[in-house]
Amino acid sequence: MTDDFMGPPWQADWTDEATSNYNALPPQARTMIEAARAELVIAKDPYFRGIDTDRDLPTGMNVEPVQSTRPSGEHVLYFDHGRGWLRYHFVPRTTDPQIVIDECFWQ
Repeated sequence: MTDDFMGPPWQADWTDEATSNYNALPPQARTMIEAARAELVIAKDPYFRGIDTDRDLPTGMNVEPVQSTRPSGEHVLYFDHGRGWLRYHFVPRTTDPQIVIDECFWQ
């Protein structure tokens, strides 16, 4: 084991509720969700901190913290111009950092 913090691509795990919601959606919505998930797992920083954080995201996607007072807490990745979102948190373990998707929604 080294002192280096592992980087992307991150592991992504889904809660049972998020998985159920994902499975209930139509195929075109699942395709958009997979694209949003792909952006999460390849991001250098899963919290997209800093100025112009959404600059590298595809059109119609943006990220923000659920609570501005907790910048390291849960975040929301909006996709399809705000019609859908993934609520997630990042577990920055040294040996196995991962993103946990808590909620999946599309309307």
